[in-house]
Parts: sequence; structure tokens; C-alpha cells
Amino acid sequence: MTLGPEELKRLVGRTAADEVRDGQVVGLGTGSTAVYAIARLGQRIKEGLSIVGIPTSLATQQQAKEAGIPLATLHDYDRVDLTIDGADEVDPHLDLIKGLGGALLREKIVASVTDTLVIIVDERKIVERLGTRTPLPVEVVDFGKRQAVEALRKLGCTPALRTRPGGIPLRTDSDNVVIDCMFPSGIDDPASLEARIDLIPSVVENGLFLGMADLVLVGTPTGVTRLTRGG
Repeated sequence: MTLGPEELKRLVGRTAADEVRDGQVVGLGTGSTAVYAIARLGQRIKEGLSIVGIPTSLATQQQAKEAGIPLATLHDYDRVDLTIDGADEVDPHLDLIKGLGGALLREKIVASVTDTLVIIVDERKIVERLGTRTPLPVEVVDFGKRQAVEALRKLGCTPALRTRPGGIPLRTDSDNVVIDCMFPSGIDDPASLEARIDLIPSVVENGLFLGMADLVLVGTPTGVTRLTRGG
């Protein structure tokens, strides 16, 4: 029987949750795949696992509370042992685009202090070049969003302010807005692009997660494939 997208998400989510060891501080990602990992962690806690979770969004915080996961913040811990999170694209170098769920700022902060970043995706998220399947999210302060749109356009993309139904700009948990940047042929040089985006004054963070993933678990019809940095 061929597994559908949701079954693949559930499979990699549960697999990642089973990587967690007793006593760890665990970063809890945001998105439709991470929810399965959080649910499995809640089940493992009922079975005796002892961990502390660091949520990357208010939505994740709520789900983790309902699952019975003890929570803390980065004010309480300097480092995170292991983070489980999803991604919107993964390239052959295990570089990522993240942020379609709107939590890129907090996700990158947590990832930056994580010893082992585990990314969980289904096989549709694997790409040869970043930016070919999804736009690159860029989080900006509302005050400078118009100027940010024009600056991003000059970098070769088609930028669009992300909105909710009715045309209302989406607000992140940090009360910023998100500009989604579509590159016609994908992103040729992610590192250079990231550096140029970060020079735009109103940019808070971008969705390029470069050199951060240690392990990518990919759900496929034949099971979970493990991809590690450097092969």
C-alpha cells in the first residue's frame, strides 16, 4: 500500500521523536509535520520519558501543553540538545528553506543554539536547487515593509506580502510581517543571497537555513531515508 502525504508526515514525525533521549532539552518545531513529532513525544512522556521542550511558536506551545510536554524558554537554557522541525525545501547539501508556517524567526533562533538539528520532511520537499518549489520567506518589521519589498525585488525575485483571507497582512508571533520571494529559476547562490538580504535594514530574518541541519529524515513510500551532512 502506498502511503499518502499525511501518513509519510506521521512516519517521519514519530521516527524523529524516537531519536529523543531521556533528560534532553528538545526544540519543538512548527508546522504540519512537526505536529506528529510533538504528539509522539507526548505519548513517550506518558510512558516515562523525561524531557523539557522549547517551542518555536505559540501554536506549538499550545499543542505541546496539550500533549503534556513540560516547557521552558531560552531564558532558562543556553543550549538545546536536539531540535525536531520541518522544512519547505531541502537541497543536496541539506540546506533548507523554512518559514511557510510563519515561524522562521523563532525557528532559526532555536536552531542556532541546537547541538543536533533533525529535519523531518516527506520526499516532495527534496529539491536540486533551493527556491524552485516554494518562495523564500523574509520576515520584516511593518514600518519598513514597502522599502523591503523594493529592495528584495532588486535581488531578482518577485516579492509578495503574505496576507490572510481578506487581504489582511499576516502577523508573526513577533508582530512582524512576511514577504514571500519567488525566484524564477531558483536560488543560484544561497549564501550570497542571504548576506544581501540581511543588509536590508527592515529585515528581521530570512528563511534560508544554511549549514544548520545535521540529520534529515525523509518519508518515502518504502520507509524513512536518513540523510546526514557530509553523507
